[in-house]
Amino acid sequence: MKIAQRQSDLKAMSTDQLQDELLKLKKEQFNLRFQKATGQLENTARVTEVRKDIARIKTLQRSKTVAASA
Repeated sequence: MKIAQRQSDLKAMSTDQLQDELLKLKKEQFNLRFQKATGQLENTARVTEVRKDIARIKTLQRSKTVAASA
């Protein structure tokens, strides 16, 4: 349920909003990797969630680009 809701929220975003969200997630991913390296990471599952959210956003960006050019 949560993934489907997240997916619909992302589909409703514009390309600029998706780019901003992607930047935010990449910063969070960097911080999570840094926490993991220093042994301060508490929620290890968040690393996977962020990585999958980044992939979702990139997929949506690509599909919007293809749809706009077609």
